[in-house]
Amino acid sequence: MTEPKIVQKAPFVLELNSGKYAWCACGLSANQPFCDGSHKSTNITPIVFEINDKTKIALCGCKHTKNKPKCDGTHKNL
Repeated sequence: MTEPKIVQKAPFVLELNSGKYAWCACGLSANQPFCDGSHKSTNITPIVFEINDKTKIALCGCKHTKNKPKCDGTHKNL
């Protein structure tokens, strides 16, 4: 697998508490938008990121953003 699976053509808008998170980059996780280990059968790895304060964030749902893990609007052109 070289291209991620498109999960949805819209971001996951979430309010996250401080902590570390692993964003699913392959699109195979059953726990979208977070990693559940499904990528192990692919060459795509999750993006680990940290939130310092409670924050509202738009995480990419199409998995094609250039600003991983944040949505950059790429889904509008797919």
